[in-house]
Formats: sequence, C-alpha cells, structure tokens
Amino acid sequence: MPKTDLLERLKALTTPHLADACLRVGAPVRCAHPGLRAIAPRMRCAGRARPARHAGSVDVFLEAMKSSDPGDVLVIDNAGRLDEACIGDLVALEALRAGLGGMVVWGLHRDTDELIEIGLPIFSLGTTPTGPQRLEPRHRDALLSAGVGPFVLTSADFVAADADGVIFFAEKGLSDIVSAAEAIRTTEREQARKMRNGTSLREQVRFEEYIERREANPRWTFREHLRTVGGAIEE
Repeated sequence: MPKTDLLERLKALTTPHLADACLRVGAPVRCAHPGLRAIAPRMRCAGRARPARHAGSVDVFLEAMKSSDPGDVLVIDNAGRLDEACIGDLVALEALRAGLGGMVVWGLHRDTDELIEIGLPIFSLGTTPTGPQRLEPRHRDALLSAGVGPFVLTSADFVAADADGVIFFAEKGLSDIVSAAEAIRTTEREQARKMRNGTSLREQVRFEEYIERREANPRWTFREHLRTVGGAIEE
C-alpha cells in the first residue's frame, strides 16, 4: 500500500498534471468519459478505488463501506445508466461517516441540493429524480471490480478527480507518476510566473530555435524540443 505521504502528494495534484505525467513516464492515460463531472464547483478527491457494482439496491454500497479505509473513493458501476439515480443523500451521508474521500458514479445521482450541502466530493454523469425500479441478481464480483466506461477498476487502482475530470492509475508506478506530475507542476508554475513578469512563453521555450531546427529536420517535433529545453505544456 502506498505510504500516507504519497497519497497526500497525489491529493495535491491536478488531473491535467497527472495525465501529463502518465505520458512522461509511459503509463496508460485512463481518463474517464468527459460527461463524468463534479456535482458542484471545486469538488476534488483522490485515493484508492473501492469498487461496487449496483444492481438496484444500496446494500452493496453499505457493504463496500464496511471494508473501506479512510480516504478511499467509492467507485460505483451502474453501467452508465441514464434512466435511474443510484445514489442520493443517505448514501452520501453514510459515506461521509465512513471516512470515504469521495464517490465516482458511472451513472446518475439525485438529491442534488442535499448532496451539495453534505459536501462529499461526488462525480457522476448527471441527475434524475427517479431511483431504481428494478432489483437484479447481484454480480459475483460486485465488491471486487467496477466498470467506468472502458475501464475496470479494482482496489489495486487509484482515482483522482477534480474540475477537469476523473483519471485512474494502477498502484504499480504510482510513485513515478506523482513525482513526474510534481515536476511538471513546478515547471509550469515557473513558466506562468515569468509570463506575468513579461517573459513570453515563446521566449522561454526558445520557439525560434525550434522553428529553425524543424526546417532542417521536418520530423523534429515540438514535444521533443520541449524536452530538450525543459519546458512543459505538452506532457
């Protein structure tokens, strides 16, 4: 299990920095569908995935919470359904009491006003007033894995979510991703500081030098150039 300090570092990073870091270290970039959004501005969370597959009843969520650790992110698989909400205020309150760091719902929620008041970071595909009108057989892996679009998450995965979206990582290599994301963040903040003080981005990345080299070698890419000059922008 990652050390607490690594998880705290993960929580301090944005999803764009983490996505760029995946590219830099050669890890898969697993970004959820852009329709998966925070239910309110400035919500963010990061932590280990705690999967649960919904089949019409909230009992699976309560059971998942029973085996969760503080800071885990409940990842709910409701097959991306848009005809029912699978969580509402009571589930969110229980998740908050259980110490969960947030919820990612591959489906819809309801009780939006109450959820915003509760304040637990929740990301879903949207909202609808109606709850489930079905009760299907429980999946044999209901507490072992959860699908979010093309991705299948287990407790060996980690989640980060903010205003830009939701991204997933395998535990293996997480330390490298976090370190790379921190380096990218530092570079970009310094670039922004210099721009505010009058040094253009083109000057900082020696853009004219890139143009000259590209003319001599049409295969030379801007991304390669940025790596040679220590720039960020693209991974």
